[in-house]
This record gives sequence, C-alpha cells and structure tokens, in this order.
Amino acid sequence: MIRVRIPATTANLGPGFDCMGLALDLWNTFELHVGVGDGIEVESHGEGVDRLPKDSTNLTAAILLSELKTMGIAAPRRCRIICHNTIPCASGLGSSSTATLAGLMFAQSIALENKIKDPAAIDMAHVLDRAVAIEGHGDNVAPALLGGFVIVVPDSNGVLTQRIPHVPMKTVVCVPDFAYLTSEARAALPQSYSKADSIFNIGRAMLVAEALRMGDDHLLARAMNDRIHEQYRMPSIPGATEAKKAAQTAGAICVSLSGAGPGVIAFARDGYDRIGRSMKQAFTDAGLESRYWILDATDQGAHVGRLPT
Repeated sequence: MIRVRIPATTANLGPGFDCMGLALDLWNTFELHVGVGDGIEVESHGEGVDRLPKDSTNLTAAILLSELKTMGIAAPRRCRIICHNTIPCASGLGSSSTATLAGLMFAQSIALENKIKDPAAIDMAHVLDRAVAIEGHGDNVAPALLGGFVIVVPDSNGVLTQRIPHVPMKTVVCVPDFAYLTSEARAALPQSYSKADSIFNIGRAMLVAEALRMGDDHLLARAMNDRIHEQYRMPSIPGATEAKKAAQTAGAICVSLSGAGPGVIAFARDGYDRIGRSMKQAFTDAGLESRYWILDATDQGAHVGRLPT
C-alpha cells in the first residue's frame, strides 16, 4: 500500500536541549501491506532484528492502531509492516522517532485511502503535531520529517518550527553497546536550573544555529557547549567523556552527545576515520564495544510513496 523512508537525526546539538535537531543520511524504511498476513504482523530486517517485537506491541504498529482509534477508523484486521532498519536502536540517532512517524503516516494513509483514494497525500503538518504530542518534544521528529537543521518549540497553536539552511557538514557518530534508556536519561536531569546556566545555553544555542548556517567552524567550536544535560548524563555512560575528549584531540571541530546518548557525535571537515577510531578506543578502554558511522547531514526528510499493486 505505502512505503515511508525516514532519516536518522541528532538532537539537542549541545546547548539546544529539546529544541534543535539535524537530519543525517542514514535511513529506516517502512512498508505497510494491508490485507496481508494473519492479524497485525511486523517483520524487521537489519538493526534491531533480534529485539524488536513482531506483533502489535511493536512501536510502529502500536502507534498505527492507537492513531486509527483516535480518528475513529477501524483498524485493518490483517496487515503486515515490513521494517528495513539501518539506524541502530537506542543510540541517540532517533530510531524510535522514525518508528513513531511511520505509524502516524500509515494511519494517515489509511484515512486518506478511505476518503480521497490517495494514501500518499499525507498532511505532514498534522503528522508533526501528533508526533510532538506523543514524544513530548520535537527535536528528533521535526528534522526526521522535514529534513535539514530544524528548530522546534511547542506553541499555543501546536508546534512552532523553523528550518534553517546550513552549509554541508559531515559528522562521525560513535555508539557504544550500552543500554541507556530515555527514561534514565530524563531522570538524571535536575528539576530546575540556575539563571546563569539558562543564559549560557540560550546564547550558545543561537550561536550554534548561526555557525551551522554560515559554516563558521570557529564559532561552532566555541558555541557547542552545554550546562543543561550533558554534565548530568555523560558520567552514566562509561567512556563517553573520554570519547568526547579523544575526538577533539583527533581533530573534531566540536563534540556532543547525540540526543540523550549513549551515542557521541563529532562534527568535522576531515580525518573522519581517525576521529571514529579514537572514540571507539575510548569506549574500548571503558570496557564497551562500539561502532561508528561517518554521516553527512541531509536536507531530505521523510519520503512517502505508494507501493506498486
């Protein structure tokens, strides 16, 4: 019936806690086949194949069924969702956001099929509003849906977003084999922040946005600092602090946690393998296996297409 292709994202970008994200050239693809299978089936390939549920408890399927119920539309009695995953799970690269978006887009496609017979004519603004409502913040789902570098904040009328043009940039993301749940990452944060720390982050978030827009590496290096979340989360991830220092020593422009972690992301212009190897070694020294990816930022967001019949 329909296929959606959604990119990885890195969120926060240092000081932009819960409000800045960047799409990366690594993709998950989801297919919805209605009238196929026995009940609700989910078939996964690639990353997470041994850990992702194969039934209606799978996140994409659960979101699909919940959204259809919210819209008052009967769920298909038989359907198969096929997931082709290249984004590592629980890595700080927005894998769960792609699953959430896929479920919402599938629900929209079924609703549209019932009305205008064009399941690919999805209202992306509505999908974004729903995704932010479900996730609680939009720094992963907004760039995954829209592509590029996106600033996103809640608004009285829903979600306020701005897509900021940016100079092409490469990143190196190193993800350790370490279970660091979003709930744990949230629990590590304090309930309130000082005025000084708040001002520190507000100013630097604006400077990070300007540095990416202008391609000003010197400004980016100075601005990519944070007092809101990294100092509370990095100590819980063995080797993360050392990986950040190692990447900087290896020539990275700047380094931060990718989202809430456990992945660490470095921005660079060259020496990508050297930077990746240095982070990998830091995690090895801390007793963790890890993998790294060299990824371009991408201006392409979620893509929707009909499957041939």
